[in-house]
Amino acid sequence: MSAIDDLAGELAKLPGIGRKTALRLTYHLLKQSPEQSRRLADALTTLAERVRPCERCFNLTEEPLCAICRDGRRDPSLLCAVEEASDIGAIERAGEFRGYYHVLGGRLSPLDGVGPEDLTIDRLVERVTAGDVREVILATNPSLEGEATALYVQRQLAAAVRDRAGTAGVTVTRIARGLPVGGDLEYADGVTIAQALAARREMR
Repeated sequence: MSAIDDLAGELAKLPGIGRKTALRLTYHLLKQSPEQSRRLADALTTLAERVRPCERCFNLTEEPLCAICRDGRRDPSLLCAVEEASDIGAIERAGEFRGYYHVLGGRLSPLDGVGPEDLTIDRLVERVTAGDVREVILATNPSLEGEATALYVQRQLAAAVRDRAGTAGVTVTRIARGLPVGGDLEYADGVTIAQALAARREMR
């Protein structure tokens, strides 16, 4: 296999990049100066060598603990569980959540061979039963796998809270689903409308 095919093959493994796009990127890189290509290679090497999961929440960081876990101004009684580290950025941009996070590392998907043992659910249960957490917000994606993951985590937490002393009062909540701001009912699917109706609240 040639160097061009080798790089194109690796780029094609990235999400959202097919074989044609991978080849275009490869030829684009070949047009750049050798120095720019080396900077890209160095950045990828540094990424692989220095970035690792946070020891507490499994967010991505270059330190033993991520910046959020090191922030003592956040509320230790609130814990938000997300599927991937990239989900944290979306929640942080909203500017409403001031608790801590826990990255599950994916979602349950039997068809893809992903079971509970492949996620960090056990570590989440350990954090909750340590005693400081009073609410766990399950912020998995609104897909079939995401819903199944949220239900499984909720049951695991409920069993752990019930079986261990000193952990009473832990509430497990799920982020609301429904119509997006600026969306039209005319174009919404039935499931989305049903979820929006179920999550309705009183106007004040």
